[in-house]
Amino acid sequence: MASSLICSNTKSRVSSVLNRDVKQYGKKYMFDCNEETCWNSDQGECQWVLLEFPKSVRVLEVKVQFQGGFSAKTCRLEGCLKEGDFTVLSHFYPEDNNSLQSFPIQEASAVDKVKIMFENSADFFGRIIVYSLDVLGEKAS
Repeated sequence: MASSLICSNTKSRVSSVLNRDVKQYGKKYMFDCNEETCWNSDQGECQWVLLEFPKSVRVLEVKVQFQGGFSAKTCRLEGCLKEGDFTVLSHFYPEDNNSLQSFPIQEASAVDKVKIMFENSADFFGRIIVYSLDVLGEKAS
């Protein structure tokens, strides 16, 4: 059974934060279960979120909630082992709305890190706004 892979020991990085204002728009707000807060990227093409898990995992599903008008049109999920190179695990295509969207991942190989690439944005300036992000899966044996 798949469960959330994001825990207190999961390290996260993002491509940018709007006006570098991490107090108001930082990455932590994607994981705080508060529908009033969000991560807001700065402008520019190909924004991303990087997650490094404490142990190897198999990713089975990605759940994301964007702000309508600031969603990604095309997303690429990449993964790698600790010191390896990232390889593409999946592509998914969110709708431009405010709902929580779920994307199953077909080929679940063991990874230590995942990078979610927001390849293009519905926003003219390339900004992405994420209210909620979760990665579901299982520990790799």
